[in-house]
Amino acid sequence: MFNIVLVEPEIPQNTGNIARTCAATGCTLHLIKPLGFEISDKYLKRAGLDYWQYVDVKIWENIDELFAAYPEGTFYYFTTKGRHRHDEAHFKKGDFLVFGKETKGLPEELLIQHEKTCVRIPMLGELRSLNLSNSVAIAVYEGLRQNDFEGFNEVGQLHRLKWEE
Repeated sequence: MFNIVLVEPEIPQNTGNIARTCAATGCTLHLIKPLGFEISDKYLKRAGLDYWQYVDVKIWENIDELFAAYPEGTFYYFTTKGRHRHDEAHFKKGDFLVFGKETKGLPEELLIQHEKTCVRIPMLGELRSLNLSNSVAIAVYEGLRQNDFEGFNEVGQLHRLKWEE
């Protein structure tokens, strides 16, 4: 579906939660080094639970390596500094949704170079930012909504419930 890019993620629980979102939505997870944890980190595994086998994870030495591998890719940069709201972007399958590290976000020089594709998730007040894993989920599901949830379940799993007709 989409490519989720985490630039220098620091908190293993966030990355684990994002991996779970990727598994549930068919997104590829791209991790840009340096990472603030080991891939075998118990907190990373715990947050992702048993979903890791369903996630396509790619690890890159730096963001330039990723750009070189996908020169025709469309990249959207999620930042509180973005001029455009995330729902104003037109996400297509295969697009790259790029997120910065928890403590600093994306590097300003990267944002300046790609100002037209910088987007923000609206918030009230002067708060610094949303949680990284929440931001990724908001972005992914906005992209899925824009693509009419193509290929996703049309009905929920009923488990033990019996619905009346």
